[in-house]
Amino acid sequence: MIIITTVQSEADVQGILTLQQANLRKNVPLAVQIDQGFVTVEHDPAVLTRMNQAAPSIIAKDGETVVGYCLTMLPEFGTDVPELVPLFTLINTLDYNGKPLSDYPYYVMGQVCVADGYRGQRLFDRMYQHHRAVYSDRYRLLITDISANNVRSLRAHARVGFEPLHEFHDPVIGETWVVVLWDFQQ
Repeated sequence: MIIITTVQSEADVQGILTLQQANLRKNVPLAVQIDQGFVTVEHDPAVLTRMNQAAPSIIAKDGETVVGYCLTMLPEFGTDVPELVPLFTLINTLDYNGKPLSDYPYYVMGQVCVADGYRGQRLFDRMYQHHRAVYSDRYRLLITDISANNVRSLRAHARVGFEPLHEFHDPVIGETWVVVLWDFQQ
């Protein structure tokens, strides 16, 4: 039986890291990337532990095995993951409903992943609904960016309720990204 819960132990953090390694773009064949998606950021274990102490991430577990995760990343961790610094910098320049994004109580989805063999079972949707249940009393917006090449992830985020806000090109890695947000009040 699969349960949706929050990170509660170091074993849960290690489970996230194991699942992340299996789904890193560099470890996934191109055909699988196109069909199933991929993750791009490799989190430092110490930073991931601190992130989860500050605001536990949502995970899906099959027994004791982490089979899905949605990483909660508060703005104060914006400089701890170098690959996400451009997103946090960009957030400070964007508006939503005529108001700077930074004026809203928000947090960032640090990464989302569902294990092979568990996809297509709505775990993604269930984890995001749990995010809303756990965090909507403190935060209004959940923001993330998604590679424009990760079509499966873009579709899944739209299905849950995320809407595109901005698109930008990262010349360092030659990739286009779509900034999306989910307004918990909508």
